[in-house]
Amino acid sequence: MLSASLAQLVRAPALQAGGRRFESYNSHQSFFMSIDINKFLDFHKENGGTGKLFNFEFKEHKEGFLELSGEFNELCLNPDGSVQGGMMTSMLDDVTALLLIFESGGTLYPSSTDLHTLHHRPLFKGEVTARAILMKKGKNIATVRGELINKDGKLVTTLVHTVFLIDRENRF
Repeated sequence: MLSASLAQLVRAPALQAGGRRFESYNSHQSFFMSIDINKFLDFHKENGGTGKLFNFEFKEHKEGFLELSGEFNELCLNPDGSVQGGMMTSMLDDVTALLLIFESGGTLYPSSTDLHTLHHRPLFKGEVTARAILMKKGKNIATVRGELINKDGKLVTTLVHTVFLIDRENRF
């Protein structure tokens, strides 16, 4: 049973740090440093189906950039043993959305309007690096590029994800 919303989980540290909201910080980086991204990843694992499947681990974050490690298990494979393209798209959908959710402090939720995926080479079972790079963000629409990198450091998949930004605090 879920006892707190994602926005409530991440606002608590900011409120304890002086009651300031995200918009009142002079530096976005100080806001990001006050929030543990693992709260978002844990929320994703506990409440999302793919969160349980991909087993994300935090690697790096800079403003407009998020890097996670993830894994594809046997449930994600085609009969020939390679990862299904839709599973790669799903992982990048999650990572690009997590970047926007994290950087908003859980106040925005991205609703996909377009996912455009390019697969450059096959990918096989195991760990992968997933990156999200903010391309453009307006008041209501954002576009984020996602990339999957294989264990050899080669680009496997590119995603361009366009989303409508839903204000979680004022939508009702």
